[in-house]
Amino acid sequence: MIQLVPRQSASNIWQIATPLMAVLATMITGGLLFAIMGHNPVAAIRTIFWDPLFGMASSYSRPQLLVKAAPLILIASGLAIGFRAGIWNIGAEGQYIMGAITGAAVALALYPLEAWWLFPAMVAAGLAGGWAWGMIPALLRNWFGASEILVSLMLVYVAQRIAAWMAFGPMRNPQGMGFPGSRNLQQYPSASNPELIAGTGAHWGVVAAAFAVLATWFLMSRHIRGFHVRAAGTAPRAARFAGVRPAVLVAFCLGLSGALAGAAGLFEVAGPAGQITDRIGVGYGFTAIIVAFLGRLHPVGILLAGLLLALTYIGGELAQLTMGLPAASVQVFQGMLLFFLLGFDLLTRYQIRRRITA
Repeated sequence: MIQLVPRQSASNIWQIATPLMAVLATMITGGLLFAIMGHNPVAAIRTIFWDPLFGMASSYSRPQLLVKAAPLILIASGLAIGFRAGIWNIGAEGQYIMGAITGAAVALALYPLEAWWLFPAMVAAGLAGGWAWGMIPALLRNWFGASEILVSLMLVYVAQRIAAWMAFGPMRNPQGMGFPGSRNLQQYPSASNPELIAGTGAHWGVVAAAFAVLATWFLMSRHIRGFHVRAAGTAPRAARFAGVRPAVLVAFCLGLSGALAGAAGLFEVAGPAGQITDRIGVGYGFTAIIVAFLGRLHPVGILLAGLLLALTYIGGELAQLTMGLPAASVQVFQGMLLFFLLGFDLLTRYQIRRRITA
């Protein structure tokens, strides 16, 4: 009989090794899945993980790596702070959508104004929209003891319906011949989020993601609020004696993660996405959860994990075009990655022992 015995302390080696093991196991299992589907598994894995960086189409796909990674890193940075405090925001996708809507609303309301301050105002509105949507589960938890997991998740579907209403109603392009969707913000110079350095894919969202990584590191390692977060996550009862106020911490973590998710939505709708549509949510908020855990809730780990998950997006699209793999293959890959990560994570906290029965 096998039993799991808690470790006295987590091994640093296992902390580093388990994400690598999860990636390797995902590659092996994904290769077997592709073989069952009738595709060459080696070619499929190479197409997803190697060709975007070094293949024939790498001149296009390399810049896309930053485009895809920026929102994941930005959202995951906010989620990781709450997760370390034991506050579970599962609805970043909804906050991403609401940030995109509120940020775009500023530009569309002032169209065709040309002013230097318009884009900063859109960023502020995106932050505020995501923050406000994140504060709903925070207030419901503080006032009524509601689960922030369920509330934040259910609000994703509300946000999706609001986005559809906006695309078909108030924000619909009056010159769009009746088709749903707002004006294209990429064609509105003061409201666009252009590539800052040609051929790199870097836009203001990439800059914000880099700043978020640095700010998260400073907060968690050098600021008193970071101490409160760590204390609440490891010893909630002791944290209260150290001056941590749970209600304030809940509002801080959910508000901050919501604001960063909202900013990610704004940078996306003003840049790569270009407009508000009924399908503005592309799953970044959910994928960012994988990024946060794969990165061990550490800023540097989140940066690397965000780049890896972005690689699966780009490689998956490339595999669809060149090998005919189904579109769901990327989601399957990401799901397997989280599954193996959680499975191997047991090894950091538990030892597997054989129980001797009399």
